[in-house]
This record gives sequence, structure tokens and C-alpha cells, in this order.
Amino acid sequence: MMNTTVEMLKKKIDSFHPDMLETLAKVVEKLEAKNRPAIPSFHRDEILYRIQFHNEHPHTKLDFYENISELKKYYA
Repeated sequence: MMNTTVEMLKKKIDSFHPDMLETLAKVVEKLEAKNRPAIPSFHRDEILYRIQFHNEHPHTKLDFYENISELKKYYA
């Protein structure tokens, strides 16, 4: 089904006027940017610190579920 949809879109895009293609490209770029938010370095650093700490102290709890929920809340 996915291949059929892709082929249909390719045929439609091939028939677009150059101005329409440029507009479509800009829309797609904006969508891609929204789908890939930059995660602040302090979040990455915090997660890396927790992994390192847990590796050194395996008896500790690694509470990623709570952190992932928090990250999803900010970036969903």
C-alpha cells in the first residue's frame, strides 16, 4: 500500500508547475524541521550522566521512563 501511495505522489509531483514544486519543497522542509526538534544539550548531558552513574552503581534505579515522559511532553 505504501508503494502505491508513493507512486501516486510521484506522478502528481511530476505534473506540478515549477512554482508549485518550490512551494511544496518549502512546506516539506518546514514539516521535517517540526518533526525533528533539537534536544537541548542539558537533557542529553543529564541522560548521559545518569547512564554513567548507573554503570558505576548498578544497584541504583535508572528512572528513564519518567525522563522520557518529560521529554515527550516538551517535544511531542
